[in-house]
Amino acid sequence: MYRIQREMHSNNTEFYWAVYKKSEYIGLLSKKVSDYLSADLSALGTNGSEDPNIYFSGDIVQQSTSLSQEIIKLQQTSISDEKYVHAHKLRWLIYRLIQNCKRLEKCNSNGRDFMLILKRELKKFKALYKDWMRML
Repeated sequence: MYRIQREMHSNNTEFYWAVYKKSEYIGLLSKKVSDYLSADLSALGTNGSEDPNIYFSGDIVQQSTSLSQEIIKLQQTSISDEKYVHAHKLRWLIYRLIQNCKRLEKCNSNGRDFMLILKRELKKFKALYKDWMRML
């Protein structure tokens, strides 16, 4: 019995590190993509207006940074109700990131091809997250 519990704990820790490392990678990737997109989207239009998609590029950076923070909070808390709150926020952040990627794919920028890479990594993260939630 003790061996099974220790193995489950070990697997949970391994999943935690895998999820955390993937979230850090997504954070780095989203910052790079946002920097690339900002150059294209920061130019003013012919009527002097700015491209509204520039705000979505900032959102993906903020949301991807929040992923790592929520993972740490979820892992450190021992109260199950609080774990549920952090897990729900993680699921919401993943959803918002994917939605913002879809919006940015439609923008007029050379960097939209990079959004496919970020979206693919987010889908991998989402699958890893779901497996981790089953372990908790």
